[in-house]
Amino acid sequence: MQHYILSKKNQMTLISGVLIGLGFFSHFILENVRISEWSLIIASIFGVAPIAIQAYQAIKVKVVSIDLLVTIAVIGAFLIQNYEEAAIVTFLFLFGHFLEQRTLNQTRSAIKELTEMAPESALRQMEDGEFEEVDVEDVDEGEVLLVKTGAKVPVDGTIISGEGHINEASITGESVPANKTVGSEVFAGTILENGTIQIRADRVGEDTTFGKIIELVEEAQDSKSEAERFIDRFAKYYTPIVLVLAFVVWVFSQNIELAITILVLGCPGALVIGVPVSNVAGIGNGARNGVLLKGSEVIHDFSRVDTIVFDKTGTLTVGNPTVAETEFYGKGGTEVLGYLASVERESDHPLAKAVLQQIGETTLSTVEGTEVVKGGGIVANVNGHRLAIGNVALMEKEHAVFSKKAQKDVERFEKNGNSLVLTAVDGELKILMGIRDQVRLGVKEDLQELKKLGVKNLVVLSGDNQGTVDAVARELGLTEAHGHMLPEDKSAHIEKLQRAGQIVAFVGDGVNDSPSLALADIGIAMGNGTDVAIETSDVVLMNSDFSRLPHALGLAKATALNMKQNIIIAVGVVLVLLASVFFSEWMNMSIGMLVHEGSILVVIFNGMRLLNYRLQGKRILKKTKTNSTSEAAHTA
Repeated sequence: MQHYILSKKNQMTLISGVLIGLGFFSHFILENVRISEWSLIIASIFGVAPIAIQAYQAIKVKVVSIDLLVTIAVIGAFLIQNYEEAAIVTFLFLFGHFLEQRTLNQTRSAIKELTEMAPESALRQMEDGEFEEVDVEDVDEGEVLLVKTGAKVPVDGTIISGEGHINEASITGESVPANKTVGSEVFAGTILENGTIQIRADRVGEDTTFGKIIELVEEAQDSKSEAERFIDRFAKYYTPIVLVLAFVVWVFSQNIELAITILVLGCPGALVIGVPVSNVAGIGNGARNGVLLKGSEVIHDFSRVDTIVFDKTGTLTVGNPTVAETEFYGKGGTEVLGYLASVERESDHPLAKAVLQQIGETTLSTVEGTEVVKGGGIVANVNGHRLAIGNVALMEKEHAVFSKKAQKDVERFEKNGNSLVLTAVDGELKILMGIRDQVRLGVKEDLQELKKLGVKNLVVLSGDNQGTVDAVARELGLTEAHGHMLPEDKSAHIEKLQRAGQIVAFVGDGVNDSPSLALADIGIAMGNGTDVAIETSDVVLMNSDFSRLPHALGLAKATALNMKQNIIIAVGVVLVLLASVFFSEWMNMSIGMLVHEGSILVVIFNGMRLLNYRLQGKRILKKTKTNSTSEAAHTA
């Protein structure tokens, strides 16, 4: 029976709330006291049943919990026929518990989601040289595997034949696929976007990088035990004291009404209500403003953060590489753009897509004699001209002529963190394009807001090259910048910061970010990121709106402060009421209940102030609109 009632606690909370509403409606609108009274009585019974069971179970393990005090106080309220107090206290007590459990339960499927994303099969070379599909668990180190276009790399290994572009977003978080040739290292869980390769299995099963990601998430989640709530710590001492005090008063005075008065006045109704009200209002404000805060513990920890670590791609940057800078040399720029588009439209390289997006509509020509230069680019004939499109190494191989200005431009573009696409026509450099992932609009201003809110260290960790990461850090004024970081490297750096006594929040959006999101004191996921990142995190910025991050931190600080205010108000009122029972002549049950109800209203109204919390709201809303418009135009 106990198990059944506890399993139906949410439904009983709902019924209790409906009955309370009916009770007030009957009293003030229908003016039917009898219906009102019975509605509140039944609501109290529904509300107190699971609380009483929890109190009984706590007593069985020798723990005097606040559930016991609430239960006794409700019984006392029944004895003095204050059914309204009993109904409201039990309902709000249960509702606060429901809210916390609902938000925290969203993290439970993170491991399952990660496991489902792991590769399940592999094409293994048999003794006769043919390849046969087998379960990835059956692959041993040293075996040769075949990976075709669109397939997941099944293990960590080294390419022994073939080449192609591999999307390593699941490991490094980077949106630009990496060109892999013979001798290159590949990771399990990454995707071969084009080409066909054969790899030698170096690490299999749990030893792969993807397997380590799953292990890191499991360890990090296990290490993050929930902090004991202040109310529980308070109740550990407060509850027995009030019970003993009421009993002593009854023994010496033989005044049962006085003893019940102490129990009723000693019940921390405002304390029970105050924290959930602040919590509900803070979470409600966040939801209305594109921020999901997963529970009161998250709010408390988030409010104390002094270091925020960012993933780069998809977090500080848009996550879509585009042409950031372009320089033209000599005449015929429009014609050369047409030649360039004619060649690039035959390529499936991600940089080619960025180039075509930048050029847009143009006149196309017939392309002949296309030759792909490994690690360099493409050479082709267009309208009787020899075009070379690729990196600096290809230009040197083609003996392309660089002016002094072009040489300086190349250095400048590289310093700015660009991937270079150069176009030479008949041995003469004509176009230089710099392609990079663009920093999100308004991010620099948002980071300044975070500093104003007390964040001392802003750190970026990325799988991208150090030059690109340094360029982003310089542009945004970050404290630290580290490139070439695999998931385990990011987690290790976060642990290093934590050992140094810093309260760390991590902001990311990819599968590769999930270990860091789980390990950090607060994990913050971009809403358009992977499901695993969102579920592993403590805070979600819906629609990947980075401008919501300062609002989220400011809201967490305001909510944590509001909770403390409500606790002080609630405890203060209880202490004054109990003191007045013994040291004043004016205190009686009616006055005590009036003050008691007043304190409940005070903490409720104080908590509701959070619904209107804004961190320079007009600027944020305006900027968000501008960001959305600009990014949409940029994408188009």
